[in-house]
Amino acid sequence: MSIRIVQLGTPRAANEGLRLGTVRRPPRGVPKSDFARRDFYDVWLPALSPSAALVAEAQAALQAGDEKGWAAFERRFKAEMNEPDASRLLDLLAALSHQTAFSLGCYCEDEKRCHRSVLRGLLRQRGAAIVADD
Repeated sequence: MSIRIVQLGTPRAANEGLRLGTVRRPPRGVPKSDFARRDFYDVWLPALSPSAALVAEAQAALQAGDEKGWAAFERRFKAEMNEPDASRLLDLLAALSHQTAFSLGCYCEDEKRCHRSVLRGLLRQRGAAIVADD
């Protein structure tokens, strides 16, 4: 049992389990009834996505190749995830990772420049069982 960190919209791995979408917005142009069938997500969990302001900040840092801007995004996103509701949700997912297999993800191609890399670290800190990077 463990958590797999994935790019939404990619084919599911064997035994991946329930896929959680940690994104601010649903996929554009895809009917809600097709989200799971098209390998986006089974359950939408926007509480684990960056705020709209942070998404804009991250995108600007990435477009400019601004490492300091990306580091600032990571710090601010961690602060958002330390808010009580998000923190409790991360604790829950870490505990569930020892009981069942599931995945969480975002649309970004490069996990290293995506909030899911931060989520991976925060879940590890909480003792979550996480599938090693592919």
